[in-house]
Amino acid sequence: MIDPITLAVMRGALRQIADEMDLHLIHAAISPIISEMHDCAHGVFDARTGETIAQGGFGLPMFLANMQYTVQNLLETVKAEGGFQPGDIWIVNDPYLSGSHLQDVTMIAPHFVDGELFALLANTGHWMDIGGSAPGGWAPQAQEIHQEGIIIPPLRLFEDGKRNESLVKMFLANVRLPDQIGGDIAAMTQVFHVGRRGLDDLVARYGAATVRECIDEMMLRSERQMRDHIEQIPDGTYHCTDYFDNDGIVDKPLTVKLALTVDGSEMHFDFTGTAPAAAGPLNMAETTTRSLSFVALKHLFPEVPVNGGTFRPTRFTVPQGCILAAQYPSPVCGYTDVINRIIDVVFGALSQAVPDITPAAPFGTTGVTTVAGRREDGRYYVGVFPYPGGYGGSKASDGLVNGTLPSSLAGFMSVEMAEHRYPLRFEHLSIREDSSGAGTHRGGCGTRYSITALADCLVSVLGDRVDHAPFGVAGGGDALPNRVRFHTGGQEWTPEMRSKAEKVTLTAGDSVHLASPGGGGFGDPLDREPDAVERDLDLGFISCRTAEEVYGVVIASETPVADRKRYRLDQEATARRRAERRGEKTPSDTGFR
Repeated sequence: MIDPITLAVMRGALRQIADEMDLHLIHAAISPIISEMHDCAHGVFDARTGETIAQGGFGLPMFLANMQYTVQNLLETVKAEGGFQPGDIWIVNDPYLSGSHLQDVTMIAPHFVDGELFALLANTGHWMDIGGSAPGGWAPQAQEIHQEGIIIPPLRLFEDGKRNESLVKMFLANVRLPDQIGGDIAAMTQVFHVGRRGLDDLVARYGAATVRECIDEMMLRSERQMRDHIEQIPDGTYHCTDYFDNDGIVDKPLTVKLALTVDGSEMHFDFTGTAPAAAGPLNMAETTTRSLSFVALKHLFPEVPVNGGTFRPTRFTVPQGCILAAQYPSPVCGYTDVINRIIDVVFGALSQAVPDITPAAPFGTTGVTTVAGRREDGRYYVGVFPYPGGYGGSKASDGLVNGTLPSSLAGFMSVEMAEHRYPLRFEHLSIREDSSGAGTHRGGCGTRYSITALADCLVSVLGDRVDHAPFGVAGGGDALPNRVRFHTGGQEWTPEMRSKAEKVTLTAGDSVHLASPGGGGFGDPLDREPDAVERDLDLGFISCRTAEEVYGVVIASETPVADRKRYRLDQEATARRRAERRGEKTPSDTGFR
């Protein structure tokens, strides 16, 4: 029987190992998408089942379960080739096996204790380029996987501790940024020393048998904890349907349909009715669909530790060949937007069952903008800028303003770093006024930014949420939709697919302008505290027009303060206006003052 203190120490120690691996790679990586934007993840996995034991907290949530599935998919391949051996490191990016897209490269290394396979260590790191038709790998017009880059099947990158240099040369010959990718390969492989050292210290302190016993107990407790949460949700089937604007090739909406059934302590996610495989790149593997469903649950039940036990009370029905269960050769680079819609429909379904803890839809689009070109010495550069945007409001609070994606957490590169690395100038990066969905608790605001080219370059944009804005719940309003505009040759224009454009040529002085959605609102806007509306005005989150027409307040005065204004509301007039809007009797009607 494991005592609670030992179990708590063990849980913290295993999480610390994964955290240290995260930080080691973030500090050692060459590419800014890892070093600045933290597009990576690390974990410790059960060598018997492939289940997650612990995962780092500095990487991306969308790898929450995805690496577990990658490890499990790899087990059979490795077994057929003689099993894991000391000194091995395996590498894979095949999206139909490892989920996500080709840029996300996963490495897996065994760890042995006294000659016995004890655990598996794994990491995922985003490579800034993977070959393919579009620099950076985001190709909105791709119609098959081979247009997106090189596919790496499960291969031994290291054998008996020696790196396969021929394999590395092949990788570097097929990417536009060989120096960066070469540095990231070295950093990703070196990080396993950190994991091995941590596990060895833990085994030396407690013994292998105790560590294994604690791992099994941790998983059982996480499963029990998740089941307890699910049991608190009323039994029933809850439905939510949402859409993508288009797939980048065919200008028709794509349906994502979820029927979520709660039965006691189990939950069934049924995506029957979801659109079949898209012609363009808005497809993703079933493993990622599962992983993002867990990310949504983690937002509702944040105290449940992440390990394989957390995932056990769930079942999935995902029709093979639909956009949520991609099969070869469907393109997948737009999965960065598909992941967001999974969170949206899970929130939409559960908001009917447990509205007290479920927020409205977050901004729901990665909106990746890729800027690429060649420097004077002929070398390529690739800059990647994913959207920040607003989170949905909830019963507890307003939504987060200018947040990273709930599915991703990949940050926006600092303006100073971007302008230092690339021949670009940011004209502005600011909060987008009126972008949040109105509500008793409003959604968070999105952002707006503009990039001017200082030299010839190619710009690709891959986003969504123009035609179908993030939704509000419980009477809350929808957020403002996405917006993408180009200014080239003295003309301003919007892409044919609204938020998707591939390799648009910018010359010096041309620009691209982007504005991300906010989050949906929660509850009736007329129930929002007037003081909160006044604060939103002062912060520039909403306009006077929205305050008056949507929130029903009466502005008494405006006072200029430096570069913005400070507002004061007429509380009595506001109460009368709101009562009139609701069809209620006003204080003057009743004779009371």
